[in-house]
Amino acid sequence: MVRFCFSRDFAKLKFWIQRNKREGFDSIFMRFFSLLIALSAVISVAAQSDPLKVEGEKHFRNIKQLTFSGENAEAYFSFDGKKLIFQSKRDDLQCDQIFSMNIDGSNVKMISNGEGRTTCSYFLKGGKKVVYASTYRGAKECPPNPDFTQGYVWAVYPDYDIYVANSDGSKIKPLTTTPGYDAEATVSPNGKKIVFTSERDGDLELYSMDINGQNVKRLTNEVGYDGGAFYSPDSKMIVYRGSHPKTEAEIKRYKGLLAQHLIVPSTFEVWVMSADGSNKRQVTKLNAASFAPFFTPDGKKIIFCTNYFATDPRKRNFDLAMINIDGTGLERITYNETFDGFPMFSPDGKKFVFASNRNAAKPGDTNVFIADWVD
Repeated sequence: MVRFCFSRDFAKLKFWIQRNKREGFDSIFMRFFSLLIALSAVISVAAQSDPLKVEGEKHFRNIKQLTFSGENAEAYFSFDGKKLIFQSKRDDLQCDQIFSMNIDGSNVKMISNGEGRTTCSYFLKGGKKVVYASTYRGAKECPPNPDFTQGYVWAVYPDYDIYVANSDGSKIKPLTTTPGYDAEATVSPNGKKIVFTSERDGDLELYSMDINGQNVKRLTNEVGYDGGAFYSPDSKMIVYRGSHPKTEAEIKRYKGLLAQHLIVPSTFEVWVMSADGSNKRQVTKLNAASFAPFFTPDGKKIIFCTNYFATDPRKRNFDLAMINIDGTGLERITYNETFDGFPMFSPDGKKFVFASNRNAAKPGDTNVFIADWVD
């Protein structure tokens, strides 16, 4: 682009000099100087290669928007880094369904069967199968939205179960069949385990199971919600979000809402533990809504979404932040004035995908973005 502008404007300069060859040197020089100013402006515009990047986002380069309308989120890489699987409410869909696409945004396909509500999808190793949660066995229609008369709440629909299917959506079969909420499944990098959130024992706890759904093991035991878990790159650790009421009044309210299949997502902290559930420790102490944590490629840091930096009283702005696994070195990553969340690194650590409200076609749209990661 810059080369084209230089050659085009140099030709103009040559023409102007020839046309004005009888004028004095000062006149020609002033025209030349004016043209240089114009060229500088062109070069400045050409140098802005990341128009989707917000000032201060030093870890992003070559940001590309992959979706352009609707509510698109939780986009996660396949193990070979060539595809993304994500949930989307778009076009005439009444609630989220699962889609896949290439990492350049092409070849978008719906994977789920279009019935019920779906969430939290992930590729299995090899890319031939996927897992996701769906309510479709409970009802083909979308379940109702949560009752916001009790404040801002999230629904934990009891009809959610975790399913495995071929990557084209065929041959869907359940991995969980227990009563209550089963969702938020992700797969270990070694391809051997799935971690997920379940209500099967009366509280929202984390569990692990084999890829085929066997050998289920409970990993957390504290009253409150534990979920949104991911494995470390070496599959030896798990990072997750936790919200644990402390006082009798808080516990009573939590249990009362859970009986209605609701939770309040106002305060989450980031936690880590060994893959077998041992060595639990709290990473963040921000007293904010911090969620969607994911390990950096070296396993030494965690990137996550939080409203800790929000300045409005209702804390509606969410940004991405990064922190060492020992809780030190908090760093803000995004500076967009709306929502940035659901971060994930590609398996080789070179690419980074996230969801954002930036550059939305209309208010409320959330889209998927991909960028080169600069460490």
